[in-house]
Amino acid sequence: MAEVVSRSRRTEISFATICCSAFSCLQLYWARLILRKWFNVSSTESDYSADTDDERFTNSGSQEFDPSSSGVTKDVDTNDVPKLRRRNSETFRVQYMDTQAIRICAGTWNVGGRVPPADLDIDGWLDTVEPADIYVLGLQEIVPLNAGNIFGMENDQPASEWENIIRDALNRVRPRKLKIVSHSDPPSPSKFKPSKEVSFSVQDMFVETSNDACDDSTERPNVSEDSLTNASPNTQDSSLSVRINSDSQREERFSYTERVGLSWPEPPLKLLNQYVLGKRGSFKSVNLTIKNLRKPSYVRIVSKQMVGVFLTIWVRRSLRKHISNLCVSTVGVGIMGYIGNKGSVSVSMTIYQTPFCFLCTHLSSGEKDTDHQKRNDDVREIHRRTQFLPQSLNANGLPRSIRDHERIIWLGDLNYRINLSYEKTHELVARKEWQRLVENDQLSREMTKGNVFEGWSEGALGFPPTYKYEIDSENYIGDDPESGKRKPAWCDRIIWNGKGMRLLSYRRNEVKLSDHRPVTATFLAKVEVLSPRKLHRALALTYSEIQSQ
Repeated sequence: MAEVVSRSRRTEISFATICCSAFSCLQLYWARLILRKWFNVSSTESDYSADTDDERFTNSGSQEFDPSSSGVTKDVDTNDVPKLRRRNSETFRVQYMDTQAIRICAGTWNVGGRVPPADLDIDGWLDTVEPADIYVLGLQEIVPLNAGNIFGMENDQPASEWENIIRDALNRVRPRKLKIVSHSDPPSPSKFKPSKEVSFSVQDMFVETSNDACDDSTERPNVSEDSLTNASPNTQDSSLSVRINSDSQREERFSYTERVGLSWPEPPLKLLNQYVLGKRGSFKSVNLTIKNLRKPSYVRIVSKQMVGVFLTIWVRRSLRKHISNLCVSTVGVGIMGYIGNKGSVSVSMTIYQTPFCFLCTHLSSGEKDTDHQKRNDDVREIHRRTQFLPQSLNANGLPRSIRDHERIIWLGDLNYRINLSYEKTHELVARKEWQRLVENDQLSREMTKGNVFEGWSEGALGFPPTYKYEIDSENYIGDDPESGKRKPAWCDRIIWNGKGMRLLSYRRNEVKLSDHRPVTATFLAKVEVLSPRKLHRALALTYSEIQSQ
């Protein structure tokens, strides 16, 4: 009996020792995370999140993660298209590059730590009427900037809720309508109504039993610049109702391509690959909807949060395989110059053969005459400390800093104010004299003759200042008991730098969730696409020149 008691005590002591050890490890792990957050120390592996429902980007796919490259993905298959073929000579690049236009929608919004309701309508902010190929969305103050969120562990629950709202909004985007024109003889049914939307109503239709006929590899074709600018939004999805009837004794089965007299062209095969088999291989009636069958049109390629600064990027599913060299960098410039209550989240990526950089920032606030210098210092620190690749890595010309990219979009709550009195600012706002306000806008001056944003571009500020509003109201806030009077200002901005970018629209949206109004900018950006045909011809000519010498 004494031996049993002694053994029990030893077990209790061992369990207590294990618990103390585990608690010490958790304390050490927590302390390390907090210290990394305070001093903005990057980890050795990528800590951003992304959708992994695509085979190319899953862990078992054709790409692997290189820990030494700070988030760069590299190809395992050497037969893939080279990730970056560039030289300084534009004349040389023309010999093997084609150009293509992609539509980019960039949006910024300071949500003031407000949790979004589930039914929040952000379609206007995302500009879903004219769908884009890439959505770059930045949020500031995604969590309240209190001591717990600034110095403690990050709360990622609001980010998940915002991602769900964004995903739902993008899933409602309609694919562009394709005009079907037939010149066959005898005339096909689609010739009689070439401009109308195709109906997907199928009745009494027999399908082949083999699933091999269902092909899900069809991707959305790349669009040109003209089609992007002239494309019209599609109408609402119609439900696909399929009624399949067959007799088990029937020996002859027809595919829908062999059926005559239908009033619509061939529907996508992938919409018919989910039917119900009854006994003896017979088919049962089944109702299918496009919404439930189709894959989401957009996938989240990256999401990254630093305290209250949050950047998420979504791309068309067909475009995802053409994006490579994805890197993320965070810079905190808040308390003590390193805490992330203010700072930037930056993403570097190569779209086809063109390097892009997207930045979401929240700069220092304040209306004093010298506060704009703090914001300029923040910008300098972000440029200096943003590094996408370590210096020791041989990156073969891949961009390491912000300025190394050919296309840069900078968005966020930049906090630049208007150098006018409280009364004069409100007077000009009431009279909608935007140009008078722009002449005294701090950021506009920085872009014309400043030090940090000189040479950058922005769309015309033809809308009212975006800050500061009363919550759930159309009225600017008046006297603030804590900080005095607040002047209206264009705090929320989207600017860009680089050639080959054309602004299509620049506007704000009237969502009254916070004391800021969201802003949206839509661009048409040219990208270089490697042309194997041109490359083969250029190499053949070079080889012939060498042989002739």
